[in-house]
Amino acid sequence: MHKNVTNKKGASGTTEKAYATRNMAYNEIAGQRTTRIEAISDGVFAVALTLLVLDIKVPVSEAIKTEHSLFNAFCTLTPKFLSYFLSFITLGIFWTGHSAQYIYIERSDRHLNWLSLFFLLFVSILPFTTAFLSEYITFKLAIGVYWLNIFALGAMLYIHWHYALASSYINLPEDKKQAVSQAIKRRIVIAQTLYAAGALLCFINNYLSVGVIIAIQLNYAIAFGFRKKTRVTAN
Repeated sequence: MHKNVTNKKGASGTTEKAYATRNMAYNEIAGQRTTRIEAISDGVFAVALTLLVLDIKVPVSEAIKTEHSLFNAFCTLTPKFLSYFLSFITLGIFWTGHSAQYIYIERSDRHLNWLSLFFLLFVSILPFTTAFLSEYITFKLAIGVYWLNIFALGAMLYIHWHYALASSYINLPEDKKQAVSQAIKRRIVIAQTLYAAGALLCFINNYLSVGVIIAIQLNYAIAFGFRKKTRVTAN
């Protein structure tokens, strides 16, 4: 008799658990694995980095018959090489920024996944805006479109971190969480401010604008080697 009662209680408990599971919000069960979004992010970045170089075509013309004419044809590719170099560094910086967030993000949900996917949307469109810039580098509109792409990447990266922080998905002790969060947000805001200033220089000279943006990118890509290194570990 006691056994039957126990079985009934066990069955009842199982039923309640099943009922609770059926009534869970979809957001509670979707997008839980951060490794999935990290994997697709690496894939999208890898493809975008590869597509950048496809815009550079070897000059082919019947008029190229001398070393001088070949050199002149090669020089016409300068805007494309400039844009390629700029965008390669851009993608490298944003890949580093996105992956740096996942050092501390230990959990995820459907909303955070979609924020990452929208971030990747602007990553995947960068080869187009790069080609547009290289083809019309003397036009202010081309620089404006390219800057909008960079701005969208920065904005999505900022929102992504802010949501993860607000949702308590960050694996850091409280005394370190604020410092890390401020460092990540500050870097994004300062970088975007500098990019905007660089883009506005197109009203003076387009090549000056592109050159300044490249200088900003180089600073974020390699200048860290000249700063004091600190490390924050998650517990």
